[in-house]
Amino acid sequence: MTDPLPDSPVPELGVPLSTSVVFTADFTSTAQWVAGRSWAYPGGGPVNPRDDKLDYLVTDGAYSRSGVFRARRRPDGRWNTGLLTTEGSQEGFTVRAGDVLEARVRLPKEVGAWPAIWTWRDGDQEIDVFEYHPDNPDLLEFTNHVRHTNRYHHAEAVQPGAWVDLRTVFGSRSVNWWLNGTRVFADGRGVGRTWHAYLIVNLSVCAGRYHPPPEPETTEMSYEVSHLVVRRSTTASSRGDMTTGACEDDPPPAASDHQA
Repeated sequence: MTDPLPDSPVPELGVPLSTSVVFTADFTSTAQWVAGRSWAYPGGGPVNPRDDKLDYLVTDGAYSRSGVFRARRRPDGRWNTGLLTTEGSQEGFTVRAGDVLEARVRLPKEVGAWPAIWTWRDGDQEIDVFEYHPDNPDLLEFTNHVRHTNRYHHAEAVQPGAWVDLRTVFGSRSVNWWLNGTRVFADGRGVGRTWHAYLIVNLSVCAGRYHPPPEPETTEMSYEVSHLVVRRSTTASSRGDMTTGACEDDPPPAASDHQA
């Protein structure tokens, strides 16, 4: 397979396409988001040690509702952590094939922090808009778990504490990721025409199997999502493609880089 040019700019929109913002994240909204519970965790939480997490999900809005997602060390060695999901909320919003998610994120600084924006439904349907681990300071992880492809992307703009702009197109034949306005990965596999899934935004804490746990002197950590919207084409074809930016016909790239 052929790797796309990672430094190519976002394609021009060309002929205007009717699109609309169908979701604007209001993290304070209890109609949009459920705090401190997710069926991506066994039994809905609060812990998930099998996924190498020290998390103990909490409903306290101070950990998530401001858009600053926090984690604080507990006396028992776990960490109270912030998580919001649209699953089980009053609105029950789901991302669909062809949708475009845009987010602005401040990355955490503390080793052991594990921030992510991702999707989940019925034990699967996971697409990782991004994951980050400060022990690999210049690396973002982009993964399509639905069709088993991923990329470890290194960039100078990615550093602990840095602000980054993310854009993900959930194309039926290719999921495509942008970083700071540059397309960095088109997986050539997509999510299929009928895919849909709930959103999750959270900060996990690594337990040490794959990434080092927090330093003993670290007692809290955080990252911030200042902006998150989902756009949807009102003229997309039945296959669920966004003709502006989905790049569904691009040659498929190599599945991944090697992590440093």
